[in-house]
Amino acid sequence: MTIPSTPLIVVATLVLLAAGVVTAVLVSRRVHAADDWLVAGRSLPLYVTVFTQFATAVGGGVLVAHVGLAYESGWAYFFYPGFLFVGMVLLTSIARWLREQEFSTVPGILRRLYAEHPAITVLAALASIVVPFGWLATQFVAFASLFTGIMGLSTTWLTVIMGAVTLVFVLPGGLRSVAWTDFLFGVVMVIVSVTIAGYVLNMAGGWSGITSAVPETLTSFPEGLGAAGASTVLLWMFALVPGTLTNQMYYQRIFSIRDIGQTRGSLLISAALVLASGAYAFIIGMSARALNPGLADPEMAAGWMLTQIPPLLLALYAAFLVATIISTTGSALQSVVTNAVQDIYVDLFGNREGTGLVHLSRLLSVVVTVLAALLAILFPTALTWLVATYAYSASVLAAPLFIGYFLHRRGGRLRSGTALAGIVGGLLGCTTAHVLDTTIPYAVHGIVASTVCLLVAHAVLDRTGSGPTQPVAPTDGQWKGEG
Repeated sequence: MTIPSTPLIVVATLVLLAAGVVTAVLVSRRVHAADDWLVAGRSLPLYVTVFTQFATAVGGGVLVAHVGLAYESGWAYFFYPGFLFVGMVLLTSIARWLREQEFSTVPGILRRLYAEHPAITVLAALASIVVPFGWLATQFVAFASLFTGIMGLSTTWLTVIMGAVTLVFVLPGGLRSVAWTDFLFGVVMVIVSVTIAGYVLNMAGGWSGITSAVPETLTSFPEGLGAAGASTVLLWMFALVPGTLTNQMYYQRIFSIRDIGQTRGSLLISAALVLASGAYAFIIGMSARALNPGLADPEMAAGWMLTQIPPLLLALYAAFLVATIISTTGSALQSVVTNAVQDIYVDLFGNREGTGLVHLSRLLSVVVTVLAALLAILFPTALTWLVATYAYSASVLAAPLFIGYFLHRRGGRLRSGTALAGIVGGLLGCTTAHVLDTTIPYAVHGIVASTVCLLVAHAVLDRTGSGPTQPVAPTDGQWKGEG
């Protein structure tokens, strides 16, 4: 279905994108060293840090998968953003230490906690990459799903378009350009989401209209909290809480804030905004369920709702959707490239030429975008990407990061065998449970296996004294070269 207001949508979207491009170009004038690309020169003010965290977390997942979850699960949907909120709050426990140590990536944290070993760096880098890469593909799926009915274009062409637009915002300045455009888009997202949610709720006849049209099992409270089923809620919990605690996109914004004293506060404010965004998805999903209860695929609820609102509001909504998705695609792409260059190219091969690394990062940004677009076209299921990538990343990284942090605080640098045991144990545990399709969510198996393997290895290696140790380096390996 092609909507007559398409020219309005194009104009509104282009105006917002133009504002974003101007912002990206202006802030990128100060990108001279690779450190600017990686962590924005550790210069982000509080308000930018908050909105880039918020805009990163609230992307196509909220716009498509989350609205679909609310359509299908009612009140139970709030467990999903609730677990994201819990993960971000828990992350505040080590946030200040992370910023003080001037880390650049998640594998860099492991290099500080454990004796260095190439296998740790590579495996941790791959585990760090899988979530943002999954997010990147998910955002492409979300954009194509939402706009295929509006623009009359195939999902393939829409995926290609979103990939090209994402590169426009990432290539100029890496995290510096991404963060500042996130701030611009994040402000727009808050304003427009409140406007759209209010209008759609009114279309559905208010909450009374929703409760009269939607089954009571979804709308009654607190009974509706059980609509998704205990196993699904457990899967969300064991994927999202540890997954948030190991998501490098959040870590990079912690690394990048200018004022160390505001590190925890920035996370708490961002977490509150993320939780509030759940109300938007809930209202859209429940309103769509009330107005059209027969959708075959719940993930089409948001796209269907787009076809029901007036042209002017639709144009504003469409621009908002594009801004929201770009905020996450840009963050995800920059994070993947950071791991590939910093943790694999730099730390394994020792190349630290600053200007050359910026050029390499731009080249890899194009390569990663093409690969993610291809996978999004071949496997266009948004929620599957989200849950699976969270589960595997959390299984590999959660125990080595957090148990390693507390063991490190008690006794100094740990042995490399301890980290490797936790990483490999988590990967094998998660994969085995996933293949066997166990009743208990596979993320649980992975995290438990990783924890047990790490603690056993630590006890054995600590007692025997085997395995290499090294003195603690003053800072994580960083890109040093100036352009």
